[in-house]
Amino acid sequence: MAVKIVTDSVADIPPQVVKELGITVIPLNVRFGEEVYRDGIDLTADEFYRKLRHSKTLPVTSVPSPATFAEAYDKLAEEADEILVIALSSKLSGTYEVALQSIGLMKRKCRVEVIDSQWAVMAEGFIVIAAAKAANSGASFDEVVDVTRKTIPRVDFRAAFDTLEYLQRGGRIGKAQAFLGSMLKINPIITIEDGVVEPAGRTRSRAKAIDNLYNFAMSYSHFEEMAVEDADCPDEAEMLVKRLSSKFPKGRIYRSKTTPVIGTHTGPGVLLVVVLGDRE
Repeated sequence: MAVKIVTDSVADIPPQVVKELGITVIPLNVRFGEEVYRDGIDLTADEFYRKLRHSKTLPVTSVPSPATFAEAYDKLAEEADEILVIALSSKLSGTYEVALQSIGLMKRKCRVEVIDSQWAVMAEGFIVIAAAKAANSGASFDEVVDVTRKTIPRVDFRAAFDTLEYLQRGGRIGKAQAFLGSMLKINPIITIEDGVVEPAGRTRSRAKAIDNLYNFAMSYSHFEEMAVEDADCPDEAEMLVKRLSSKFPKGRIYRSKTTPVIGTHTGPGVLLVVVLGDRE
């Protein structure tokens, strides 16, 4: 029986890819006041940013309930003997711990393993996609786990921000806190290292920030996957895709939008480039 792959909505995997590869996505939650929305299900990215701009209430996020994970595991256990769960960084969210604890609530017997991806957005997504492709090709559970663990250190991303206000407010800014002391108008660049948000550069203009993302991608000698994501700045994302297509086929560049949960912590105007590959 096939190995089934589960992840969370923060992986930002495009819906058509989720469907094609048979990935189960557990949504995190976004709350505006008393209204609670399942990430990407009850609230799309476009709807979220419209609401963010006009709402007097600032959103907050929460992890899925243990029952949500357990129900998904039980449903998958009807057709699989083994389930691999790949979660966003445990240093950024409690989702990994909930996914792990939920195994004890299962009503069916099935081997379930939870891996901390140490990433978020499509960096996490590429790890999930690699695992799903291996599982769909008939790899054993241990082989899928091996592919997953080997992919984790081969992904990276850079994100250009207009402001770090949202990251600061959510307490997920890590060492990028140092940017906040600057009196200069800067466009910060961030990444994730060892599961936490870290500074990766700063520029004096949006155009130079986008150049930074382009140069980061071009620093790779070998690409397997590439993605461009945006938080309510699609025109800039398309321009970046066009530039990157000189080195990597445009048709193979994933286009993704950051989900409402990510948008809650980043705000609008974030542009990311994510790469799975090698620099040497």
